[in-house]
Amino acid sequence: MAPVSYGRMWFAFILVLAALFTAWFWQAALRAREEANAVAIDTCRTANVQFLDGTVAFSSMRPARDTTGRLTWRRNYVFDYTDDGMTRRQGFVVLLGFSLEAVGLAPGPLH
Repeated sequence: MAPVSYGRMWFAFILVLAALFTAWFWQAALRAREEANAVAIDTCRTANVQFLDGTVAFSSMRPARDTTGRLTWRRNYVFDYTDDGMTRRQGFVVLLGFSLEAVGLAPGPLH
């Protein structure tokens, strides 16, 4: 029987932890994107404008503290819409964790 190599066991352990962290991070990113997409669609519907391209686009992400002081991610998304069928405008969604922090449409007339 060959002796157990603790170096290989640690490597395998670290590899499994990295895979689990990556899966968790990916799932959280997808959940945040779905939330931002729902906010963008609802904002466009409320403003009576047409949501274009069917989805938001990831813009940036940075660490931030939520209202309870917990460290989380502030994610920024952008989306395109039109208010007259011709002009393409850009809106934004900012999520703190999975909570809406801000949403906005480009300045200008909404028809």
